[in-house]
Amino acid sequence: MSSEEGKLFVGGFNFNTDEQALKDHFSSFGPISEVVIVKDGEALRSWCFVFITFSNPEHASDAMRAMNGESLDGHQIHVDQVAKWTSSGVS
Repeated sequence: MSSEEGKLFVGGFNFNTDEQALKDHFSSFGPISEVVIVKDGEALRSWCFVFITFSNPEHASDAMRAMNGESLDGHQIHVDQVAKWTSSGVS
């Protein structure tokens, strides 16, 4: 099993949404081991995408199916599995 199987890419969220809000929202699908918002190195402002890692890959799949295209803090989000990118040679 790939270490990336339980990892999701979430893009398009509100730049005011923080790690705790994302963890609170996505943890309804199962235990989360990590939430990393990607930020601009100089301004430390969110680039509006995040990597969320679930302890169980099945929970990640459930979250992806349920949340892709949904609204979070007034923004429509895109949710996809990171494993799909890494297995296709994109990283």
